[in-house]
Amino acid sequence: MKRHGRVVIWITGMARGKLVTMALLAALVVIVFTNQLPAAKTWTYWTLPLSGKTIVLDPGHGGADGGAKSADGLWEKDVTLNISMYLKDYLQQAGATVVMTRESDKDLASAATKGYSRRKTEDLKARVAIVREEKPDLFLSVHLNAIPQPQWYGPQTFYTNNHKDNAAIAWFIQEELRTTVAETHRQSKRIRNIFILDRSDVPTALVEVGFLSNAGEAAKLAQEEYQKQLAAAIYRGLLRYTSGETAPLEEVGGEPDGVGTPTEGQDGKLEEHPRTSPAE
Repeated sequence: MKRHGRVVIWITGMARGKLVTMALLAALVVIVFTNQLPAAKTWTYWTLPLSGKTIVLDPGHGGADGGAKSADGLWEKDVTLNISMYLKDYLQQAGATVVMTRESDKDLASAATKGYSRRKTEDLKARVAIVREEKPDLFLSVHLNAIPQPQWYGPQTFYTNNHKDNAAIAWFIQEELRTTVAETHRQSKRIRNIFILDRSDVPTALVEVGFLSNAGEAAKLAQEEYQKQLAAAIYRGLLRYTSGETAPLEEVGGEPDGVGTPTEGQDGKLEEHPRTSPAE
């Protein structure tokens, strides 16, 4: 008759405590991966405030259309693209889906289209088509300003009344630019007869980040660090808008800049963005 051996394992109190702790940790891991805890949702919302949002960014000009140019040869198309790409990074880090109208030095016209005016018209219509196709939560176009008088400077944000949120978006962006980056008293401003703004029915704003016609500001606009500061200010403005904060808006009196309805004009040229007067 065989005798079966018996193995006895002695577990001390300390070892027993470790085993219990390990078992509890294993159970916690299972719970976390099978059920999303409210705390986890809160963490996600706080760290990804733009999760679920789609934003179209439009760096103005591109390709043969350089836009404005400073006395030192700085092109508007290059600065708008740089700032928009920095802004894209900030928005994506906050959870947004970002669609760019361009990510390189090109326009959106067909290669077969000849003539500057025709290419410009086709380019602007293509930008509007992207917005209509994507149906984003927000559309933002980035530009620079330039006028004959070299003394004027400072960023300014423009909007139309096509959407009820436009004024608030422009106010938040302008407030961040005005108070954290640029020394300017300029306020956000309602405008019309600007093609891409008048053709957009989603929340929309257009930012002129500075004057290339002002030598001092043009020198700053050429600097990578200053471009990042502008992008960060715009980003903070967008965060304030999407957070539900209420903008302290006042009633806009009189007529906005520009008159009539947006048309292609006698020469077939569409207005892409405003060239503001010295009046702020």
